[in-house]
Amino acid sequence: MRFSSAHVPPICSEFTYNPRLWPRDMLRTDFLHLSDCFNAQKSTVRVPDIDPKYKIAVLASKQDHCLFDLLHRWQEGRLPVDIHCVISNHDRPVDNHVMRFLKRHEIPYHYLPTTSGNKREQEILELIEGTDFVVLARYMQVMSESFLKSYGKDIINIHHGLLPSFKGGSPSRQAFNAGVKLIGATSHFVTPELDAGPIIEQMVERVSHRDTLHSFVVKSENLEKQCLAEAIKSYCELRVLPYEVMKTVVF
Repeated sequence: MRFSSAHVPPICSEFTYNPRLWPRDMLRTDFLHLSDCFNAQKSTVRVPDIDPKYKIAVLASKQDHCLFDLLHRWQEGRLPVDIHCVISNHDRPVDNHVMRFLKRHEIPYHYLPTTSGNKREQEILELIEGTDFVVLARYMQVMSESFLKSYGKDIINIHHGLLPSFKGGSPSRQAFNAGVKLIGATSHFVTPELDAGPIIEQMVERVSHRDTLHSFVVKSENLEKQCLAEAIKSYCELRVLPYEVMKTVVF
């Protein structure tokens, strides 16, 4: 059992039960009633189907490393997801490694070029309809508040920097110029404010004066892949519970 009030970190308990004596629908109803008693957030009271698979859409821009890593983990059965489609605002040649993979596995790819005045949000909403959540695998566009409200479900982003520091563009350069000794990557829920959503996962690696901007970028990209995959895995396993406004507990 996992539940939380608005201002108290979630409480977690494990138990076994006999589904013949306590059917699943009744279990779900009982836990929703329990959440009302404790004024718990509805999103923290979940009774999933057995071994659920989540239908997701993945959005990416020019860089492939996070997208390709997710595709490989999906192929190997390491993520409990079905990839509904991949959407990008950058075109890829037909012989690109990602395009070959998508064609081989019959995963639809949608190229929607964007401009500052048209981010193709309505078209994206139509393409992601029916998905359980969306992953931004280095999708370098800010989603509008109306888009987030219209979709109404969780969107998980990967940021190539250690938030809340180094928000926005070029976080590796920001970190390099600041002379940090740790660089990182952050996976978080998307909110209307740029790079400010509740944090799901963070990973770090040491750097020193011997590192160059290039090595910062290389190390950051490796962290991003791992961080995003771990965040998705935790989310799918229902181990990510929000509380208050900007906090999460990850079991």
